[in-house]
Parts: sequence; structure tokens; C-alpha cells
Amino acid sequence: MNRALGGALLLGLALLASGCDRPPIGTIQRGFRGDGQVLVYNPRTYQAAFEEMQIPESPPPAESDGPKAKEVFQNVQVLGDLSITQLTRTMISMANWVTDGEGCTYCHNMERPESDEKYTKRVARRMLQMVKYINSGWTRHVGQTGVTCYTCHRGKPVPTYEWFQNPRAVPSDKFNGWHETQEAPYPALGTTALPADPFSVYLKNEANIRVQATQALATQDRGASIQQTEATYALMIVMAKSLGVNCDFCHNTQSLQSWKESSPQRATAWYGIRMVRSLNNNFLAGVGDLLPPNRHGQMGDGPKLYCATCHKGVFKPLYGISMLKDFRTELGGDRELIADYLVPKTPFIPPEAAAAAAPPAK
Repeated sequence: MNRALGGALLLGLALLASGCDRPPIGTIQRGFRGDGQVLVYNPRTYQAAFEEMQIPESPPPAESDGPKAKEVFQNVQVLGDLSITQLTRTMISMANWVTDGEGCTYCHNMERPESDEKYTKRVARRMLQMVKYINSGWTRHVGQTGVTCYTCHRGKPVPTYEWFQNPRAVPSDKFNGWHETQEAPYPALGTTALPADPFSVYLKNEANIRVQATQALATQDRGASIQQTEATYALMIVMAKSLGVNCDFCHNTQSLQSWKESSPQRATAWYGIRMVRSLNNNFLAGVGDLLPPNRHGQMGDGPKLYCATCHKGVFKPLYGISMLKDFRTELGGDRELIADYLVPKTPFIPPEAAAAAAPPAK
């Protein structure tokens, strides 16, 4: 090798190294010990994202003694059983979590704080019910970490990562038929040519998430059609991008359909899908009716949530840091009152009971 060629090679290697990061070296166990199921990650990337979160500090705990808020203030419908100091602490925290610095006036007319004249107050009330519903009824997904308003809002009035009905997902009488609802680049789907709206199919409606039959030569269940398979893969891409992981975070790629060979995270995701459906149908649908037209989508529907609304590209929202631990009394909810939060009023079926009643479809 002559000197000129050697110098060019060294220069090329130096330029290549300058543009590449060192390989990831961090691992997190995600399966049972000894099965090699680990999440490999780049600790430098995660550290940078962690520092950008800017999780606000919680104010000191408030005393629960004294008169209840509903005995002193008017129109306190959700947090009325808190003491005055607990209510004040929660309201101040919510202002920091949601209003982008505007404070109490974002929801309240300060001359008549009991008034519901601002739509933001009516929305906030419903969102408080939703938070308490999640923390009480969906612990099989959120665990004891739970959620607060900050989990989704991150200090802003409108959370990042919400979805509306996609106009491209509504078939017309054109010759293209099914394919007309595809081949529309969509960031949440990784700009693939898969169906443009897996959200409505699986995160609002209750379609089975399936790519094959459940038994050989089935007479009743003839398996999934090409359309169902493509929609399933579209949803899987959405979930993977939402959590910043690959398919093997939940599935054993040697046998994608096998539950006994999957990681525990697959069961957590199964509950998460059903939780999102419940939130979109019982809470976000009603909230959309309260919002002004500029907060509606092209099809006139209100915003709805999906995995990325909480996760924001991280396998655990806020990297697993629990803000609820400082607000468990205020936002932890009461399981016996959950049915009152649902619209329409339907008996509350605990997620674990619903799971036991039917075999997993995912």
C-alpha cells in the first residue's frame, strides 16, 4: 500500500468515526432471568433525553386536617374531599403542569372562580377524572408509578402526540378501493405504505389484533385477511415508535404469536391497548365536544390519545419516575367511584376480570 493510499484510508476512517457514535452498551432486563431478553440502549442518548425532561419539583405535603374543600368553596366536583391546603397544593401543581406559565387564569375567572364559563375548566375537570380512573383502575398497565397531568402535558396546554381521524383513511368510490387508504406517508407509521389509520381500528374500536388464524384448518375463524394483517403491523409500528423500542421488546421473534415465549412487557402492552380504548371512548370523546373548532381535526373529531401521548419515545414515561407518589391522596382515585367517571354510565369491570374472560387477542 503506497503512502498516499494509506493516508486517504486513515482520513476516511477518521471522518467515519467522527460521524458515528460509539455502540450502545446499556442493557435493561425485560424478561425473566436467564432467557437473554434485555433492552439494549445507548446510555448517552438516554441521559440527554432525561436531562431535557425537566421534571418539576413537588411542593411540600399538605395537611389533611381542617374543613373539606367542598364545604368552603363552590362547585368543587372532583377534589371536594380534599382539605383546603391539599386542594390549593394540587391546583398550583396543575397550573405548573399544564398552563405554560399562565397560571390559575387559564381555567378560572378569578372574580368568580366557581364559574364554569371557561371551557378549559370543564376540560380540566374531565381530565382529573381520567387521571384518577387510570391510577385506580389500570394498575395492571401503569403499576404503582401512575400518572399525573404532567405525564402527557409536560407543562403545555396541549399534549404532544395526539391523533385525529385521517381523511385518507376514509374510502371513496374510486377504483383504488382499499389501497386508496394506504400509501399516505404518516410519521407515526414510520412513513410506510401501511393503512393510514390503525388508531380508529384498534385504539377506539375493538378489532382483534391478529395476523393469522388461531387454529389449523379453522372452520369459523379463517384467520386474518391481508387488510387485517397490514393494519396490525401498522399498529405495531406505532407502538414501537411510541416507546422507542423494537418488536422484540414484547415479542420473541422466534415465535411472534406465542404468549408463553413473550416477555412480561407484552402483557403490560395488552392492558395498555385496552386502557387507551377506554380513555378515548369514555373521556376524550366527551372532551372533544367541549373544545373550540380549532382544536378539532379535519373530519371534525376531537383529539384522542395513543401510546406516544404518555411515553413520548421512551419505554417508560418519564423514565419510570413516579410523580404520583407525591400526589397519591389527591390523584390516586377511589376504585369504588370509578363507574361514576364513565360515559355512558356502565358498570366498571376491572381490567384483570376482563382479561380473564377472554383470551388475549394481541
